[in-house]
Amino acid sequence: MDFTLNEEQRDFQQTLRRFVDREIVPVASDWERTGRYPTEIVDHLKALGLFGLTTPEEYGGLALDMVSFTLVYEEISRGWMGIAGILGSHGLSAWMIAKHGTEEQKQHYLPKLASGEWRTGVGLTEPGAGTDLQGIATRAVRDGDSYVVNGTKTWITNARHADVLPVLVKTDPDAQPRHRGMSLLLIPTGTPGFEVSRDLGKLGYKGTESCEINLVDVRVPVDAVLGGVEGRGMQQALSGLEIGRLNIAGRSVGVAQAAYDAALKYAGEREAFGHPIAEFQAIALKLAEMATQLQAARLLTYWAASQADAGKRVDAESGMAKVFASETALALSLEAMRIHGGYGYSTEFVVERLYRDAPLMAIGEGTNDVLRTVIAKSLVAGKTVVG
Repeated sequence: MDFTLNEEQRDFQQTLRRFVDREIVPVASDWERTGRYPTEIVDHLKALGLFGLTTPEEYGGLALDMVSFTLVYEEISRGWMGIAGILGSHGLSAWMIAKHGTEEQKQHYLPKLASGEWRTGVGLTEPGAGTDLQGIATRAVRDGDSYVVNGTKTWITNARHADVLPVLVKTDPDAQPRHRGMSLLLIPTGTPGFEVSRDLGKLGYKGTESCEINLVDVRVPVDAVLGGVEGRGMQQALSGLEIGRLNIAGRSVGVAQAAYDAALKYAGEREAFGHPIAEFQAIALKLAEMATQLQAARLLTYWAASQADAGKRVDAESGMAKVFASETALALSLEAMRIHGGYGYSTEFVVERLYRDAPLMAIGEGTNDVLRTVIAKSLVAGKTVVG
């Protein structure tokens, strides 16, 4: 059993690491604090081809394996988790178009999305419907050869920079079961009636915007339905969230790694009673536990990604990785703050940003409590076997 990255993955990881250390780490805290949009970093992401990480090669993308996919989010989040969010929503949208789109949709959107010339996100969540996507209220009513869309979406990453947005709508609100009446529409953001109404204030996850979108009589052609067939939107969205949880798990490992690195460095430099505090047993035991939890989260995440690379459906596996890694990020960011003492509460040190960024991973792509029920159902049904 091999738990190591292959040579290509290691080289890719080192390229990412050098980029993050050179372009992101030196500016992250200052830009996050001042609310500066990371335009220069986005340009570097384009140059590296990372906007095409989930796009097939024939459409100009990298077509990364899922282990390398998680490495992208781990390394970037080690520097600044908000930057990973810019790629995360874009990559998820491009992946859904590549997997479910018609050939015409793929040829129209994917080359420009892969290059970063066009940007995208995902329009799922609403003020009254987050985890329960079947509870959305956004409607798309057929009118001749068009749909007329009305509704509101919220917590939309990349909203102000997107050129097209897959939006989950109800095309048949009376359908039973409810998911059969749901579709994803590819809506160009310049369409009349498409309005980004406000930016949402956030505890952390700065760098990228999270917005509310109003859709008022937005008219799109019938061929805007992802895949060309109504009623498949829920399944398409859920298949995307399956890999989205690998993204969140990777981000969590990156935040946890940054917290551990900061704690280890500080404990070796900070002296009390004439000794580095790392020599005190209370601190040494904390560092040992942090390292153990971090490595467990990383291996679980890589394992889940490798299962996806093997062609398996990974609802439970990606859920396990997301739950464990996000809880690890929460625990390690707090522990790092405690090891820093009063300085951990200061904006002069990175750990306070990590402490603010970590909670999002326990919420995004399905809350951990809901995902635990998803994992349990898979276990009880015999779809997932442990051991």
